[in-house]
Amino acid sequence: MTPLPLLLALMVTVLITTANSQRLLSDDDCQVSGYLRGTAGHCNRGFDSECCEAGQSYPQYHCSPQVTGSTRATLTLNSFEEGGDGGAQSACDGRYHSNKEMIVALSTGWYDGGSRCHKNISISANGRSVVAEVVDECDSVNGCDSTHDFQPPCDNNIVNASPAVWDALGLSQDLGVNPITWSDENPSSVPASYICVNLIIKSQINNIRQCLEM
Repeated sequence: MTPLPLLLALMVTVLITTANSQRLLSDDDCQVSGYLRGTAGHCNRGFDSECCEAGQSYPQYHCSPQVTGSTRATLTLNSFEEGGDGGAQSACDGRYHSNKEMIVALSTGWYDGGSRCHKNISISANGRSVVAEVVDECDSVNGCDSTHDFQPPCDNNIVNASPAVWDALGLSQDLGVNPITWSDENPSSVPASYICVNLIIKSQINNIRQCLEM
């Protein structure tokens, strides 16, 4: 007969192994859904953007990793201004934005058909945390055309951020990419002063006093 302590140890080992297997399976749930054949064209190489090469195959994703309270992602640098490397107008509102705004684009799965449009997310890196507004999709399915500035589809784990976000996190824009974690932000936890500053940048109000009195 197996001693009780040994039996308990075996049971714990099985439980840990099962949990790890389930976690790994969950992390790998989002698989490549296809490949896009590249087409070359006029591509803005601002912020060291990758440009499509003719005939090259690029992976496509219709999904992104599951969102948690601390979702691991890759922060990339993007211009949301007209003529920048961000391509067409932002998907959420059909317009260009100042790079001074605290804004981001999310990979297709996280963009979730626009369900996060104009909602805030919290981004953590370099020992800091900032709040940014979702205004665009970092398309993980389509690319290599004029709409996407002839850039390949995004990876499935991208938070594509404005220079203002990089500066607020204290990150050098020369890095181009940086590991981060992010989560959906509870609107009630966003400081009124942050909302006011963003509204001023967007020229929707004139001063912070006017905002705080709204």
